[in-house]
Amino acid sequence: MKKGDQRFEVLIGRVLRIGVFASSACLAIGLLLSLTTATTTASATLLNVGIVVLIVTPAARVAFSVAQYAIARDWTFTLLTSIVLLELVAGAVAAVMFHKRF
Repeated sequence: MKKGDQRFEVLIGRVLRIGVFASSACLAIGLLLSLTTATTTASATLLNVGIVVLIVTPAARVAFSVAQYAIARDWTFTLLTSIVLLELVAGAVAAVMFHKRF
């Protein structure tokens, strides 16, 4: 494995750990607030943020992969990974739009 590849893997690992930690913290605090207080706004916001961060974390990994393939000038994988990223974003936007309608 090349040195640049190792640095990229370390960066990806860090992004994934931070995303999972932030998501878990938001979900835990939101759940705790929903069980202990009468105010639901803060708890609902934290729970929603936790879920969004959990969903965005793997998408961030795909975005970093697009950048890595582009830097390596591997245009086939840059294109394929960009399509995957576009599908992830389109799915998230569609889910938000669907949720707002109902």
